[in-house]
Amino acid sequence: MTLLQYLQMYWWLLIAVLGAALVLMLFVQGGQTMLLERMKPVERSMMVNALGRKWELTFTTLVVFGGAFFASFPLFYSTSFGGAYWLWMAILFSFVLQAVSYEFRSKPGNIFGTRAYDVFLLINGCVGCVLLGVAVGMMFFGAEFTVTKGNILDAGSPVISQWAPTHGLEAMADWRNLVLGLAILFLARTQASLYFISAINHDERFVKRQRKSVLINGAVFVVLFLTFLYLLLTARGVDTDGGRMQWVDYKYLNNFLEMWWVAIAFLAGVVMVLWGVLGTALGLQTRGGIWWSGAGTVMVVVALLCVAGYNHTAYYPSLLDTASSLSISNSSSSLFTLKVMSWVSVITPFVIAYIAYVWRCMDRKPITPHEMESTSHKY
Repeated sequence: MTLLQYLQMYWWLLIAVLGAALVLMLFVQGGQTMLLERMKPVERSMMVNALGRKWELTFTTLVVFGGAFFASFPLFYSTSFGGAYWLWMAILFSFVLQAVSYEFRSKPGNIFGTRAYDVFLLINGCVGCVLLGVAVGMMFFGAEFTVTKGNILDAGSPVISQWAPTHGLEAMADWRNLVLGLAILFLARTQASLYFISAINHDERFVKRQRKSVLINGAVFVVLFLTFLYLLLTARGVDTDGGRMQWVDYKYLNNFLEMWWVAIAFLAGVVMVLWGVLGTALGLQTRGGIWWSGAGTVMVVVALLCVAGYNHTAYYPSLLDTASSLSISNSSSSLFTLKVMSWVSVITPFVIAYIAYVWRCMDRKPITPHEMESTSHKY
């Protein structure tokens, strides 16, 4: 294996870790979908402020995820972000609504009222989770694009990627992508309730309601996730072994079987998520469910993205032209760029450590009703 191939695999693993971190942080979006439920004003205020401490991390993770793709696999970046722009514009617009809502929700003289901004947060929570799932679903079930690298020499139109005329709308209509998107939404709602139990110190009635939410949303998530897993394991994938792109039956199932270490990490992650959900819902643990579920989520998502990109697999299959499918070998940056960016990535553990430290400082004291009544700085 050459140095270039090692670096391509290394950067795909970093992409997988960033994608897993993004899915984990979507508990903020999941919590936003609960703000219009019937509850006391002080409870809603505590929930908003618990999420408000973390919403910037979600948006930052999304930006870093896109930036890492741009640096390491620019052909994917130009193909997906530049082609399926209706999909990505809808995602970004929903995140703009989120930023505006947290900024102005409790400002004096707010002419729209807090409920209007809670509706905006609900839109971001639903649209952000589902459409990000749709975008990831295309990495397994394919997308309608073609790539002609020779077009880069065309001075009149140096565009190497062409997308279907609907530019991402067709992906939103694929029910397989929607299954993944809905699974991510209910996972986010489940983990939001787990986070509320950990971050908010309120009466037992509030805790019981969150445990019930964990059980209901967790059950819906499990059904949707098992449906997605069945669709994935029985799906065709594009095999790139030998440099020839061709559709292969049960490609992702074979990847799990051939990369046994990935399968073990996947199963371990599933068990951790289930323990975090069931342990909390049944009262077997108090505030630790979010850590079990969060760590398990990271392991599951990393394993799924490894299955999508490793073992001679095209991580972005083309439904229009099989030869246009993108793999980590034909869509990566040059050796020089990957080497330079790999040195930059050395700071990643320090960034993670800093984020963990800040997270611990913000959550050192759980939010209480008294804090909502006495503080002047709240969302």
